[in-house]
Amino acid sequence: MTPVELSRTVLRAVRRAVDAGELSVTVPERAVVTVPGPGGCGDYATGIALQLARPAGLPPRDVAEIIRARLLTGQAGQTDDADQAAHADHRIEDVVVTGPGFLNIRLRDTASATLVEEIQERGKRYGHATGFSGDVWQLQAAHEVRAVVVADALGRIMRSQGAAVRVTCTTRPAPEWETGLGVRLDAYGKRVFPGPLVVNIRPAPALSDPVRLGRDAGRWALLHPASHDGPRIGDDYLVQRESNPLFRVRYAHARIRAVSRNAADLGFDAEPQALTGIETNTGTGADTATEAKNLLTHLADHPRVLAHAAEDRAPDRLARHLVSVADAVTPLLASVLPCGEEKPSAAHRARLALAEAAGTVLAGGLSLLGIDAPEHL
Repeated sequence: MTPVELSRTVLRAVRRAVDAGELSVTVPERAVVTVPGPGGCGDYATGIALQLARPAGLPPRDVAEIIRARLLTGQAGQTDDADQAAHADHRIEDVVVTGPGFLNIRLRDTASATLVEEIQERGKRYGHATGFSGDVWQLQAAHEVRAVVVADALGRIMRSQGAAVRVTCTTRPAPEWETGLGVRLDAYGKRVFPGPLVVNIRPAPALSDPVRLGRDAGRWALLHPASHDGPRIGDDYLVQRESNPLFRVRYAHARIRAVSRNAADLGFDAEPQALTGIETNTGTGADTATEAKNLLTHLADHPRVLAHAAEDRAPDRLARHLVSVADAVTPLLASVLPCGEEKPSAAHRARLALAEAAGTVLAGGLSLLGIDAPEHL
């Protein structure tokens, strides 16, 4: 279950409580679901009860208990078991109310395997919309290298969310922006096409030429900072060290591909399993479980990140998310392959599946940014 799916589940619980007269509120459009904060527990948490307490005229914890009952059984109080089963989401293991009214949600172990299987099935299109959203846009970039690269990447991201997007520039872009940075535009000039909504792309400009860094480093240097921050165009993006976020992302992908090749040489394949299967038969089981859970959280968050990057016109959100995925998967890779005389086990196959899912997310995200995901580095 992804945070987006869980958000919808929470909203359905609120809607059922409203329909039953337990809450007198307007159902919000969105329930924010995040990793639990200090004092929290479980896999995810939401503060929707605090948001609804004032309009409901109830203490936040009372609102939280009503929503908790709906999440766990579908119906509050004594109701027919069949009705409860029809509304309960069986991917939810438990819901605990903490603090002033935070709902802390723990998912069943099978949710991890389901997520990995979904990523395997959808490949690089994991997190993409499945059809046309009905949105039609024209991104009009200023004649400036960063504006053009941001518009190009943003067009890719918005198309991934089902929008029809035409990327244009006020005048013809410099040839080296196309050949050196891989910019692809649909048209140039000040013409506004009929029908689409026009969005002007004018981020803080680059003060030096990114073309000299090459396509991948040049695009990353322009896309990784937020649009209001001036990009730093330096050779740091070409250096293979941990301080370089682009290197960490590309290195993680290349290392995952190497682990997959090594696993094939050892004669075993990836096989998604529940989180408990990932931590089995390892001397550092607790650490492996923590690493796996952290990575699963970032992978589950990928669809939400893509949606917000498109909605907020912020490709930097995707870039930062890829760094988080890379940093989360790297510690896990040491436990994917058997050591010494150890034979490949179900736990190794499960960790391999999780690592390969991370590699798929990294490759898909880099592709949307127009950056290569290397097999070797």
